[in-house]
Parts: sequence; C-alpha cells; structure tokens
Amino acid sequence: MTDERRVLWFRRDLRLLDHPALLAAAADGAEVIPLYVLDERLISPAGPNRVAWVMASVKALADDLAEHGVTLVVRHGDPAKVLPELVEETGASEVHISSDHGPYGRERDDRVRSALGDVPLIETGSPYAVTPGRLATGDGTAYQVFSPYYRAWVAHGWRDPAESDPKKVSWASAPSEELPEVELPEGVRLEPGEAAARRHWADALDRVADYATARDRPDLDATSRISPYLKVGALHPRTVLADLAGHEGAEPFQRELAFRDFYADVLHHRPETAREYARPELRGLPYVTGDALLEHLDAWREGRTGFPLVDAGMRQLLAEGWMHNRVRMLVASFLVKDLGVEWTHGARHFMRHLIDGDLASNQHGWQWAAGSGTDAAPYFRVFNPTTQARKFDPDGTYIRRWIPELRDLSGKAIHEPWTAPDGLPEGYPEPIVDHAEARATTLEAYYALRDR
Repeated sequence: MTDERRVLWFRRDLRLLDHPALLAAAADGAEVIPLYVLDERLISPAGPNRVAWVMASVKALADDLAEHGVTLVVRHGDPAKVLPELVEETGASEVHISSDHGPYGRERDDRVRSALGDVPLIETGSPYAVTPGRLATGDGTAYQVFSPYYRAWVAHGWRDPAESDPKKVSWASAPSEELPEVELPEGVRLEPGEAAARRHWADALDRVADYATARDRPDLDATSRISPYLKVGALHPRTVLADLAGHEGAEPFQRELAFRDFYADVLHHRPETAREYARPELRGLPYVTGDALLEHLDAWREGRTGFPLVDAGMRQLLAEGWMHNRVRMLVASFLVKDLGVEWTHGARHFMRHLIDGDLASNQHGWQWAAGSGTDAAPYFRVFNPTTQARKFDPDGTYIRRWIPELRDLSGKAIHEPWTAPDGLPEGYPEPIVDHAEARATTLEAYYALRDR
C-alpha cells in the first residue's frame, strides 16, 4: 500500500474496464484522481454532431465514476497548464495516460511532459490493438503496404483485455469545472458510454458471420457501427478481438481492425501525411478552383449532386455524423475524380462531421481514394456512382431513406432519376457532371502528370 496520489488523464480511453493505464495508476493502492481536459484545439474544428458525441461520452464516463462515489475532474484549457496546476493542488506524484500517436497528441504530450518537470507522465497502452511503431519490416523500416503489415500484425498478436476493476480502485477527487450542456442531435443513433458500447458490440457480434457478404450493402445496415465507440475509447479493439476469437466470419472483421492500426502506424511514422500527399508526385494534379470549387464542394456537402447514392451518403453524414463505409469510398472518389476537388477538402469535411472521425483512418482513407496513399488504389480506378448504386443498393432502399424527393421512383429511375418518365422529381437536381466525361478528363490529367 502507498499514500500516493496519481492523476489518470482520460483522452481517447473513456472507459473503466479493460484499461491498462487505470491499472498502472492504481498500482500499490495509490489514490487515483480521474481527469478530463476540455482542450479547445480539439473542440474548435469539430461540427455539432462530433462535439455532442464526445461530450456525451465524457458525461457517460462521469456518470460511471459517480456510481463509485467519485467526481470526474473536468478542467478547461491548455493541458500543459492544467496538468501542472492539478498536480500542485493535489500533491500527485505521477500522471498516467494511454499513449497518443497523432501529430497533435504527440506534440501536446511533449509539452505536458516538459511542463510537469520531475513529475513523470507515464504511458500505458494505446487506443490500438498493436501500438503504432511496434511493427517493422525485416530491414527495420515501417510498413508501407497493408497486406504484409497485416501478416506481421497477426503474427505479433495482441494482449488479452486488461482486468481493470473500478470497484477496487481507491478514487480521489479535486475541484471540478462543469461540462458543457450538449445534447445529442436526434439523428445520432447511438447511445454513448461504455455500457452502451458493450451492448452494441454484443448485438453486432451475433451478426458477424454475415459481415463479409453484407458489409457493402448500405440498404441492409449490416455493419457493426462500433467505430464511434472505438474513437472515444468507450470500447477497446483488444476487447473486440478477444470476443471475435472462434466466431465464424471473424477474419474479415479482424482485417478492418488491422486497417485501423495500419493507418495509425503510417501516421506515426509519417505525421506529415495528415495534410501532405503520401505520394508527392501526385501533388501536381490539376483541381478546380474559384467559383467552380465552391459550386462543386457545396453541392457535394449538401447532398445535391444529382447522383442519388452520393447524395444519400452526404445527407446521412449531416444527419447522423456517420456514413456507411462503402458509401464513404464512393463519395470520396466522386469528389476527387468526378468533381475535380482536391482530397484535402473532403477529408476536412469528414473530420468536422464524423463522430467516428479518426485522423489516421480518415486522412489515409481519403488518400487511398485519391490514389495518393502509401497503399493506394490505382489512380485510374474511378467509382461509377450509378453502377455502385445498382450493385449495393439494388432496390434503392438506402436512397429513399435519405432522399425524400425520390421516394416515389421505382425501377431504373431510383438510380437514374433523370430517366424518370415524368422527368426529374420536383426539388431534385440534374446531375452536376457527366460521369463519363469527368472520368476521361481525370484520367487524361493523371496520365499527363505520370508521363512528365
């Protein structure tokens, strides 16, 4: 036993179970002060759905702690000022965290570590199954391609869930500021918090056998939707992987978790790729500017491009703060390769609105769509929005859910409303571009750049 006090600074780990940093903080019977810092640099770029999801998740953590008789300490401001002040107030001897591998997180933690002086900032665990930077190729370099990374990831394995038990922790507290009163918008379908995350995952696990065949169908709502919980750390991928063991259909789901780790590893080694091209040679592609940029970008953001599956996805994003993964790939390809808008604009819009917006996965997913990523799709792969709609939303169920103007259409017209016998339904726009012409223009520009 010890009479020490230690701070546990929650960030992307808003849970009490399967929490290695909590175990480390509570070791030897030390009192643990739970802290959350409202950092304006993380909040200000986010849209209302995203802010509401994070705040609701923090509130759920505070409610869980209250059940154990302790108040979550909330402080507003720069963590490099907040942490030293709290340590001085409480006499804490250590600050414990789960490691953060994003560019801002690493810079922030370096500043906090320096500001704490002799008080150590101790990292235990991360938001990933395999911590970024852990795996390397045979010559010691970082992986650039997913397939060999995945083989190494599986061979390396991951730890079992940590047996953290909040009932066995000696909790302490300190004066706290208020959390903002933010209500989840009606469109956000998920209940926040650790208990809700585990219930939601249990339901998804019952359907995992169908995941490989159904995951590309937005009309079936057959994905797990656990990504928002993984984002805030209400659920850890290690818990998910442990539950998947032995389940039919587990491998395709496991690969998606590995993709999340892979992109985090790429960003860890190349933080500049959050903003810059992973393949710099594609930086010279011509993109629309001026009025054309504003027109195309606004139509895409608002779900008014005249291509139903694209528009349905963009409207779902604004309403729910989430979008089906197959549709994410389509709308990204459409923005870059049909509308000629640079991928950075789309990536920024996604990060503003997605409640599961993970910087590494988002930026590198967009680079994949733009053909500029480390593990890029061939640049000449251009999704056909009409063909994709026929294949993955064959009856138009998803389209009708999000585009009320088209709900009375049937047959071919639900995917190509410009062919409807009575003309375009009132209120729905003509296609903003001709896909075949846009595709040809995009490929011509690519080949010209390649052949320089």
